[in-house]
Amino acid sequence: MLRSHWIWNDASRNAENMHNLISIVKTCEPPNEMAATATAPPSKPLTAQEWETLIEEFQCGGGNHKWNSLEPLVDLLLSSLLRKDFPLSLKLQLLLFLDEFSLSFFSNHHLLHRFIDSFKTVLHAPLDAVHITPAFKEQFMVSVTSVLICVSENLDDDVEVLTETLVELLLTVINRPNFGSDRHTRGIACECLRELERWRPGLLSDVVGHLWSLCQNERTHASQCYLLLFTSVIHSIVARKLAVSVLNTTVPIVPFNVPRCVKEDSDLSLGLNQKELRRALAFLLEWPQVMSPCGMMEFMRMIIPVAAALELQPSMLKVQLFGMIHSYDPVLCHVVLSMYLHFLDAFDGQEGEVSHRLLLISRESQHYLVFRLLAIHWFLGFNRLIFSKNVEKTRPIIEACSTFYPALFDPLALKALKLDLLAFSSVCVNVMRMKGNSGSDELVDLVKLFEDGLVCVSSFKWLPPGSTEIAVAFRTFHKFLIASSSHSDNDSSTTRNLLDSMIFRTLQEMLVNMMLESRRLVPVVVAFVDRLLSCQKHTWLGECLLQKFDEHLLPKVRMDYKLVYCFPMFDRIAENQTIPPRGLLELLTNFMIFLVEKHGPDAGMRSWSQGSRVLGICRTMLMHHHSSRLFLRLSRLLAFTCLCFPDLEVRDNSRIYLRMLVCIPGKKLRDILSLGGMILGTSPSSHPTSFFNVQSPRPSQKFKTFKNLSSCIHLERLTPLIVKQFWSLSLSNLVVSSSKPAYLEGIRDVAPVEEKEISDGSDAQVIPETERISQPQEPLRVMDSRVAEILNTLRKYFSCIPDFRYMPGLKVRISCSLRFESSTFNRILGIDNADMSLEEIDALPAIYATVLNFSSSAPYGSIPSYRIPFLIGEPRNKDHASQDVSLSIVPVGVGNYPMEEEKYRANVMIDLEPREPTPGIVDVHIETNAENGQIIQGQLQGITVGIEDMFLKAIVPSDVLEAEIPRYYFDLFATLWEACGSSSSTGRETFQLKGGKGVAAISGTQSVKLLDIPATSLIQATERNLARFVVGVSGEPLVDAVWEGGIIQNVIWEDASPAATSVINHDTGPLRLTYNDEEHEKGAISNSRKRNLGCFLVLIFLPPRFHLLFQMEVGEVSTLVRIRTDHWPSLAYIDDYLEALYLS
Repeated sequence: MLRSHWIWNDASRNAENMHNLISIVKTCEPPNEMAATATAPPSKPLTAQEWETLIEEFQCGGGNHKWNSLEPLVDLLLSSLLRKDFPLSLKLQLLLFLDEFSLSFFSNHHLLHRFIDSFKTVLHAPLDAVHITPAFKEQFMVSVTSVLICVSENLDDDVEVLTETLVELLLTVINRPNFGSDRHTRGIACECLRELERWRPGLLSDVVGHLWSLCQNERTHASQCYLLLFTSVIHSIVARKLAVSVLNTTVPIVPFNVPRCVKEDSDLSLGLNQKELRRALAFLLEWPQVMSPCGMMEFMRMIIPVAAALELQPSMLKVQLFGMIHSYDPVLCHVVLSMYLHFLDAFDGQEGEVSHRLLLISRESQHYLVFRLLAIHWFLGFNRLIFSKNVEKTRPIIEACSTFYPALFDPLALKALKLDLLAFSSVCVNVMRMKGNSGSDELVDLVKLFEDGLVCVSSFKWLPPGSTEIAVAFRTFHKFLIASSSHSDNDSSTTRNLLDSMIFRTLQEMLVNMMLESRRLVPVVVAFVDRLLSCQKHTWLGECLLQKFDEHLLPKVRMDYKLVYCFPMFDRIAENQTIPPRGLLELLTNFMIFLVEKHGPDAGMRSWSQGSRVLGICRTMLMHHHSSRLFLRLSRLLAFTCLCFPDLEVRDNSRIYLRMLVCIPGKKLRDILSLGGMILGTSPSSHPTSFFNVQSPRPSQKFKTFKNLSSCIHLERLTPLIVKQFWSLSLSNLVVSSSKPAYLEGIRDVAPVEEKEISDGSDAQVIPETERISQPQEPLRVMDSRVAEILNTLRKYFSCIPDFRYMPGLKVRISCSLRFESSTFNRILGIDNADMSLEEIDALPAIYATVLNFSSSAPYGSIPSYRIPFLIGEPRNKDHASQDVSLSIVPVGVGNYPMEEEKYRANVMIDLEPREPTPGIVDVHIETNAENGQIIQGQLQGITVGIEDMFLKAIVPSDVLEAEIPRYYFDLFATLWEACGSSSSTGRETFQLKGGKGVAAISGTQSVKLLDIPATSLIQATERNLARFVVGVSGEPLVDAVWEGGIIQNVIWEDASPAATSVINHDTGPLRLTYNDEEHEKGAISNSRKRNLGCFLVLIFLPPRFHLLFQMEVGEVSTLVRIRTDHWPSLAYIDDYLEALYLS
């Protein structure tokens, strides 16, 4: 009840809010003719909750469209701001709301007048600490100032009057200096005036004398705001060069009038009053100590251009402000550096002190990391500025930097910047040496500077290749190496100077030792070389490094399996034409000999992988070097490989390369290898230690997908379906009951049985008492010898059915054919058919290395792919009509294609391993290669799988002789017919499957189908489609008719009357009551079919473990089919199947 009361209150409150909002909207609509003479009712004030809803609508972007005019809403806003019953928090929120949507609300100057009048009312109202507070007044000041500045561009009329009114109000507030209770409010007023001055420069120029006086009299913490306001006015006067007296106070501060220079927007400059302005500036420079760091930054932003315009001596600024460099605030340090940047000459000789201070900040660990990083950045920028002006001035800085090594426990970002600083020091030393400055050689040892600096990141030698320390170390390598060579075309550094430098020699020796000691770093070194090779300015530097590696690395490498780590570097050496291939070929030959000698049974894929990679390097040499440079040593390497290497694929590839080297000229050979590189891609492994990181040809991943590929490439069944199934029944996911039918339970594992040994030595299974109690109680039933025989037969039979969970299941094979139309195929590929004679076989297109991938949503298991090496297209005059998929029942027939058409078709076999005997669709995806090397992929028309595809012959145990198979099938039919009947004697018996792990149970069902078909037609259709599943024929007339046909063989023939031999009359079991006259019904059916000729017994196995049994009682004009199965969903498909089989 309480909860419903709340809901009702909320609903009523929301309805009331909407009613109020609708009433406001109605008052904003234009009056119609009837309401023209009536007076509009006053708008009802909104509650706090309604205001919050309205603000939220505006902020979501939908509030403006609901109002024809916003003027009534502004009236409500202003009246709400003056109401005393409104909470203060909502008033502040309304002020922010007005400020945010000021462009929409204040479309005319009348509304802005009322807004300023409301501000005047609030400003003059006494403080009561509840409704009128200092915070409310201050927010009102800020909002009014912001709104006036924002809407001034849209309101050309009366802006000056509004400005004068607002400025006068603000000047009234600040004209109470040194008054403690409202000092914060006066500071906010100063900031509002400063924004107005920035908006209209020179606005307060007439009252600048009064502002100076206020600055002199103010002693509270609001003095910073007064000083910044006065500084802003001085800055505007100097920037606009206004001839204004700073000391003049004859113009009263109120009432305020906009100066003429602002009204006319012109500079009335008769020359600056330098004396008074200098005096004012001297006054301002005496007050930096009262400002906060952020205020000091704003103060210096305005003082520096004023000092430059007045040609003030920079020493005045230096004396007053340079001491802030020793503070621990980054903003004050930034202020000093900004001042230094504008007055370089005034700070001559202070470079060392500034640099020392910045270095000291970066070393002090108690500072924030960002401050220490900022100090290094400032130091680098500061020294680059000094270096560009005068190189000699950097000498003391270099001496200081030479001892400025990164500490071991510094953060990695700080280490990287300090290493950049050391690299910059090396640049300064190199430049000084190039200019021949005396004492530059003794200034610092660059090699020692480089090696000692890397101590802080020495862990890169044993860390993984992707670690950040390694990235920092190689970044330092790059900076030291190219530090004295910029990317500018005007760079005066020469190649010889860099190659002769000690840094280059030290670095190449370090890289060689690094690759020899830690081969995991070879890919990182390769990336370092690639970075140099990719730079147009420093390509020669990367080539020189590769030459040094060829001279110093190749002779020192150890001959073992880990040599594969160096293969990426060998690839770069092989690609470089300036490096002779002799050394690399000798090394690769020795490595192949090593692989041959070390090959053994435990080598696995190692020989193939590494041998293939060696051949990949040989291929790279063939593409980038002249054959004459390679012929002798490369031919020896390839000949040894094709004769002695243990892997067959490597031997074949080496033989191909050898024949190409011997028989094909160099230029044509390079063209062939380049074409092969475009058609065949390489798929290297991302991990350098992978055995499969080979460069042997593999299919490229650049496929071209065609959406309409099924219009020219056709995959068709060789045997059309009798019934084309367009639906399938699957209930496995829908059954949630705990008592599931047995067929849905599928195959389950055998429950463990506890075995105990009896004292008399006999083995017996003993069920514990607890398990016996927990087992479900089954009704007691009498098991005679016949029931025992049935169970033994079923146990023996099911033990031959494989459990697909633990071994390969039974396969269902669907035979298909693949063909494609030449003209349509060429049109899709963009080949013109006009110039081709598609009747000649040489002109027909072909596809190569075709792979058909199959998938299905039906439970068919994993379907293996099928591969077709070669297929030629059909000529244009060979047009076969595809199967008509619009019919659900088609005539029975086998589509045999003429012999001359077989060469245009390829046989395809689809192997299914059903988990449930159900129809479905097999999706087909093709990947093939055209004659031009283009790789094609796409989706083909799916293959329909029918229920008849699931029909298999029952499994025969291995101990049954061939001559006894017909009798076994006949007895198995009778046993399964009994087990699937309604009076089954098997009960809850389970039967163990092949493999010994799974068991299955039989849960049978039965159905009846009457076929109005003559006996002759039924016999012919049965012989044509079900002959291999017939296990027995009874009845003398039927036996004679079938015997004469000679198609059905190896079955049990019974010449007795059908009533005596009918399997259904053999049903035995407990006595049961009948609720209808079954015998009468049987007689009626029999009479309706006139004379009964006999009976067909049909046994069909449905994988993975189910059965379908037909007992066809054949009459002269109709046949009654009795159906029993242990998989009742299959009955949904059998009805259509029998009609298509016999009635079509």
